[in-house]
Amino acid sequence: MHTRLASFALALAAASPAMAQSSSHDPTWWDKYLYLANNGPDALQLTAPSASTGTNVDVSNECGPQSETFIAINPRKPTQLAAGSNEIFRLPMEGYFSSDDGATWGRVDLPLPPPIGTNGIDFGSDPTLAFDSSGNLFYGYIVVFFGNGLGQSIKGTEMAVARSTDGGRSWPQVTFFEFNGGTDHFNDKPMVTTDANVRSPFRDSVYAAWDAASGGSSAGGVRFARSRDHGASFTTIRIDDPSGPGRAIGATVTTGPDGQVYVAWNDIAANTITFNSSLDGGVSFGTPTVIAAKSIPFDIGIPAEFNRRALVYPACDADRSKGAHRGRIVCSWMDLTRDGQDTDIFASFSDDEGATWSPRYTVAESLAGADRFNHWLATDPVTGGVSVSYYDTRNDSTGGKFETDIYLSRSTDGVHFAPSLKVTDVKSNEHDCNGLFPCPSINYGNQQGDYEGVAAFGGVVHPIWTDSRRNQERAGDPTCGRGRGIMEEVFTATVR
Repeated sequence: MHTRLASFALALAAASPAMAQSSSHDPTWWDKYLYLANNGPDALQLTAPSASTGTNVDVSNECGPQSETFIAINPRKPTQLAAGSNEIFRLPMEGYFSSDDGATWGRVDLPLPPPIGTNGIDFGSDPTLAFDSSGNLFYGYIVVFFGNGLGQSIKGTEMAVARSTDGGRSWPQVTFFEFNGGTDHFNDKPMVTTDANVRSPFRDSVYAAWDAASGGSSAGGVRFARSRDHGASFTTIRIDDPSGPGRAIGATVTTGPDGQVYVAWNDIAANTITFNSSLDGGVSFGTPTVIAAKSIPFDIGIPAEFNRRALVYPACDADRSKGAHRGRIVCSWMDLTRDGQDTDIFASFSDDEGATWSPRYTVAESLAGADRFNHWLATDPVTGGVSVSYYDTRNDSTGGKFETDIYLSRSTDGVHFAPSLKVTDVKSNEHDCNGLFPCPSINYGNQQGDYEGVAAFGGVVHPIWTDSRRNQERAGDPTCGRGRGIMEEVFTATVR
């Protein structure tokens, strides 16, 4: 459904009332909901590929904004990549696929279920992808149901996990589950993984973890689902304190080398990064333990993401290689620096399946006056090397810490990191367009979104991120982004 062009002022207000900060009580897809409820969805509007000859590749090449990105590598064919992103002006999730190590990309919409009620609408949010050891690809996301039109209420949310057998070109199977219609149980920010360990007793199981916004009941808190039939069906349990307040965000899930399942999340109530594990393929979990205390409970407004606000969440992976640190778990998260002036990316490791954790340490050089945020972490299953990708404002030229680059920190053991590497060949700015503020070509309600992705295999690393270098291209063209231009794009790179 296509609606008339709204003025930029109305669009900005709708996407982000108050210039509008979202509340920490709102799920992370809230700004997309507000935009679509006020403006309606767009049709797909593609644009010409970037003329850049640099090392960065524009994956999306689409009018209108995309944000929040994820990427996965097929372990059976490492030159085959798959990725995903949010569509802000459109309803479906977007999938991307590459068979040439990320040099070129195709695209496809992910399936949505029928809406609820007369003239209802539903949309997808929060992409996450994983291949299993057999080459099956799984794409997880949230589905949000709401009424059509200004002021219409949300009618519920549910989880979705789609399966592709052709590297992400098509998605003939999708499972929708865990519908929640209550206003206090919004499904949010899922992550999926598979047990790709060929000797694991739970080989090719599919796992998902997410938060249900508020808890105190079996339907809230941190949720975990397992599938033994390649994503056709899922069994769900709660894995944080079942009688606790359930105030959590940003659950992440990974597997150990022998079928262990590890989940971590941001416990907002306790202000900790919290961890739990399963040794029986996700059937049961132990008692949650604390990885680290932190300073920022939920999110923080920093200049580079002043409106969306930078979210605090863990990203964890385990060493499944045959190397010296096989079994080591490393988790990273954002927090304030010791002086409280900047944000940085911290990490901790465990060599005993998460029973104890090291003191936190930084993954990159300490630089006063620079913010880092929207990180992700991947452990190479071949080499055991750990890679952490993140936005960094160290090269800002505005004096306001508005401009960002993507940096990559790499370590052979997950503890000692080499000097960080700049990945982007052009900076992004989600505050203004060469001094113009507010700028119609910036989606202030989402900006960079809540997270970006990274994947690693065989010594090759693929960061993926939201990028604004092309945001003003085709601005003023009413057929492109409602006249606002290309806006935010999805970019990636190959780092060897």
